[in-house]
Amino acid sequence: MADNTTAQSFEAAAYTSQGTTRDKVALPEELFDGTVNMPVMHQAVKAFLANQRQGNASTKIRKYVTGGNQKPWKQKGTGRARAGSARAPHWVGGGTVFGPIPRSYAQYVPRQVRALARKSAFNARARENAIFIIDRFDYDAPKTSRMKALVERLGLGDQKVLILTDSVKPNVFLSARNLPTVHVMPYSDVSTYHILWSDTVLIEAGALGQTLDPIEETAKSAAPAKKAAAKKEPAKKEPAKKTAAKKAAAPAKKATAKKASATKESRPTPDAKRPTPKKKGK
Repeated sequence: MADNTTAQSFEAAAYTSQGTTRDKVALPEELFDGTVNMPVMHQAVKAFLANQRQGNASTKIRKYVTGGNQKPWKQKGTGRARAGSARAPHWVGGGTVFGPIPRSYAQYVPRQVRALARKSAFNARARENAIFIIDRFDYDAPKTSRMKALVERLGLGDQKVLILTDSVKPNVFLSARNLPTVHVMPYSDVSTYHILWSDTVLIEAGALGQTLDPIEETAKSAAPAKKAAAKKEPAKKEPAKKTAAKKAAAPAKKATAKKASATKESRPTPDAKRPTPKKKGK
């Protein structure tokens, strides 16, 4: 059922590529006007999934099965049922009746219908406040940790995130390739399926024809640093305790060693072996 409401104006939260908050940005009204057409989106998604099928399933009918050119046994006199070929469908290893053959599952959706479905998907995410604007993705080299830090700083670590860039940017794509819940693609290539697959959509400002002036990046929250310091403190104190215990035990060990040596010296030395007395003669 189509949900064609009156034109609305949407605003989206804006961030830098490192997750610093910016002022909200008004989304273009020609695309984000509040139109959500459910039947069209269903048709577009169904066609997209059907077009992913290869249609390679194939079986052999009886004329393509190897063997069975001669009659297995004579017609009469054996007591068995009549048989003309081992390729018959009711024989083991015989042909398949009405089995699958290679075919195409492709479905065609008119261009205007695809555009309407894509527009409806964007409006559906805009109604949920699930569209964020990123001023610019300027990655000099692929860095997965940088992309992961952005997603976590926006609080989207447990959501499916779709990132749309204003052009083909291999470094951004490679930075998110190892993140299972993050998908990067150019804005011009996005489909209705990809938008509905995601929970949140991050759009680069240039893709919507907007230009955001650069701002100073704010430092990340100090909470993780404090936690790391708290974790490291016990590790530093433990060696200190051990060394203090060793220092305290060192004099006691020395005293016991001196006492042991004194007791050894005070003991009388064993006398030389005494000669055995001679036995008296008889």
